[in-house]
Amino acid sequence: MRIAISADTNQGLDSQVAQHFGRCPYFAFVDLEEREVKEVQLVENPFFTAHQPGQVPRFIQARNADVMLSGGMGGRAIQLFQQFGIQTATGASGTIREALERFVGGELRDAAPCAESVAHGHG
Repeated sequence: MRIAISADTNQGLDSQVAQHFGRCPYFAFVDLEEREVKEVQLVENPFFTAHQPGQVPRFIQARNADVMLSGGMGGRAIQLFQQFGIQTATGASGTIREALERFVGGELRDAAPCAESVAHGHG
């Protein structure tokens, strides 16, 4: 399973989870087998400074992610991920390692649009 996680820093599993997936500087791609981390790769977000709706979900899909974890994301992005067959979960925080532990432990399972997205009619 490949899990994508929005990241504020480039420090491997010790990177901090970004609170908005589209505006994060990095994405961590973590390959898990069972519950064991096999590989961690941090990639710069090519749309960090500006992105159009759909660009970031397509980027994550092109990197073969099965799951997208973030502190928050907009409603349109959640819908696109669902169309791509990618599970989403919001509410991630702390380090990438901590977010993975919460996901594997069943604590991170659902995604809800962030307040900013709902306020702009994207919920």
